[in-house]
Amino acid sequence: MPTPARVAVLPQAPGPLRIEEVDIPDPEPTQVVVRQFASGVCHSQLHQMHRPRQNNVILGHESTGVVLHTGSAVNHVKEGDIVLVTWVPRDASNAKQAPVGAVLQAFDGPAIGNVFTWADHTIVDQQFVVKVDPNIERNVTAIIGCAVMTGAGAVMNTAGVQPGQSVAIFGVGGVGLSAVVGAKMCGADPIIAVDLSDEKLEFAKRFGATHGINAGEVDPVEAIHDLTRQENVFSMGRRPISGADYTFDCIGAKATMEQIIPACRPGQFGVCQGGTAVLVGIPQTKMELDPLPIVTQEKHFIGSIGGSCSPDRDFPTFLKWFEDGDLDLGSMVTERYSLEQINEATTALENGQISGRAILEF
Repeated sequence: MPTPARVAVLPQAPGPLRIEEVDIPDPEPTQVVVRQFASGVCHSQLHQMHRPRQNNVILGHESTGVVLHTGSAVNHVKEGDIVLVTWVPRDASNAKQAPVGAVLQAFDGPAIGNVFTWADHTIVDQQFVVKVDPNIERNVTAIIGCAVMTGAGAVMNTAGVQPGQSVAIFGVGGVGLSAVVGAKMCGADPIIAVDLSDEKLEFAKRFGATHGINAGEVDPVEAIHDLTRQENVFSMGRRPISGADYTFDCIGAKATMEQIIPACRPGQFGVCQGGTAVLVGIPQTKMELDPLPIVTQEKHFIGSIGGSCSPDRDFPTFLKWFEDGDLDLGSMVTERYSLEQINEATTALENGQISGRAILEF
């Protein structure tokens, strides 16, 4: 029997999101129907909202909920289980087939999405559903499925930061704050937060940042080198080595993409290679890259998608951090909206008015 749902639909024609009452179909063999408690509001969805589209779109990709119905081939969750919904396959190495997307019938045509969580109910392939302890906090944990996974995972998995290594994180919204926590849990020192807001920089110190740099007031590359200078260690050019071991761009803007490489330390000739710049934020523009320092200073420039995470493996770690008080999701979630306020939420996010992460509560 179809499940009635209220869903935020992005129309094909330009215009705001609208809330529609639709029927979620019975699940295909590998699909799961979930009644949702809360969903994160991710900045990457703004990019999708601004792109041309050929059909109505359903959005959102991180949430908490309870399983209502399962398809005949679903074997790792059952009705009544509490789950996290995410957009990264929970165990891609063992996936046997491509995930099944969702198609809903909106009032003016189909609405399509691989995963959608801006809705009080959703239907997703079982690969995007992770069973969790039924006693978890059911609202703020919604952001584990993207923000925490992407930021903390980039530090832990993509970069593999080790104790004592220096880290600089550009952009300390929800993803950047999660990267700060990941760096803290890896034992990084110093942990340098870079942003345009003094308020956000102070906020980042609550999560483990040791220093804050306002890129609107000083050159962040120079400031990072000043904070990380090693007077008794020299580069090939006989200059004192400075720069972060790892830099993370959690924004994806042209300026930040071009800053994270020069903010890395150079290699020590014959001793060690240079630092690593990690692009985490989804880029919406091209960048200019000077390849000479990458070669002569043996620097690395790499990308990270979804924090290189395997949700089945990594989500228990993040939930343990939360349980132990190391990951303060209650503080990281700075704004809460109802589904009817989805346009207000996306506008606030686009205008830089969300200090941490916003969620929708159902």
